[in-house]
Amino acid sequence: WSDEHYPNDVQLSDPKLFDRQFEKLVCELTEQDMTDPVLTDALNRLREILHYNAPGGKRNRGLSVIGSLREFVPPSKLTPEEVERALLVGWCIELLQAFFLVADDIMDASVTRRGQPCWYKKEGIGLDAINDAFLLEGSIYRLLRRHCRGQPYYLHLLDTVYVSHRCRLCLSLCCYRLSQAGIDSEVEHSNAKHILLEMGEFFQIQDDYLDCYGDPAVTGKIGTDIQDNKCSWLVVTALGIMTPEQRAELEVCYGKTDAESVERVKALYDTLEMPVRYHQYEEESYRRLQNLIQQHAQNLPHAVFLNFAKKIYKRNK
Repeated sequence: WSDEHYPNDVQLSDPKLFDRQFEKLVCELTEQDMTDPVLTDALNRLREILHYNAPGGKRNRGLSVIGSLREFVPPSKLTPEEVERALLVGWCIELLQAFFLVADDIMDASVTRRGQPCWYKKEGIGLDAINDAFLLEGSIYRLLRRHCRGQPYYLHLLDTVYVSHRCRLCLSLCCYRLSQAGIDSEVEHSNAKHILLEMGEFFQIQDDYLDCYGDPAVTGKIGTDIQDNKCSWLVVTALGIMTPEQRAELEVCYGKTDAESVERVKALYDTLEMPVRYHQYEEESYRRLQNLIQQHAQNLPHAVFLNFAKKIYKRNK
């Protein structure tokens, strides 16, 4: 990728660099190395898949790669090539998330995602979206092979991506950043794990809460956990504090798709003051995180973890 047309990169913010990187990777995946006319339709489809599903989110995961690398490596030692790779890996994480979301939306029969119809709901897509999800996943390995194969952390990065899922994305990100910054100590990786597993657990609980109480105009999606009979934090916590009569009501309504049943479950949650309980849990989780950072990040920049925490705690989408 030539940057001869971008002489003022140093003046661009990381979000702007990140956005520009997306157009570069789309170009690479759909134009470079694949010039056979037979592939034209397939590559146009891939371009559409990428543009529809990868952008549009909060980009916290992707931007945290370059942001945290800047915390680990002094500016004088951070080369343009390393910045480029960090931006690229950040987008690979975003592609991984897009892969999950396309598949999840099909399984959950969701309607909207990021303020637009789910990919499988788009006219002419349907269950072909299953194959499209695999195209998103395959794009990750193609990009990593091209741009990171010669790096000492390449195999670790592949393993990290391979075993990742939503509850461990923040852990995976940090393991990559530690490796890229040259921090290979098992102790430091273990310390980061202690901190980030706490953060990852809260992130999933937060998703459960927003599925029910989030504003679709803000979250960009309509929650379906109640209808889908999901074992969410809300229902598990509610089961632990409700009366036998309330449990009987829940058993009648939970997992049903009609609007009346869903509203009855939400009314139960309100009676049990689930929003209050969630916000109490959020405060407790944040305090635990602060303690973990003090205990386990003695030789790591606290800002790496604190910056990531600030992006997820108190979020509303």
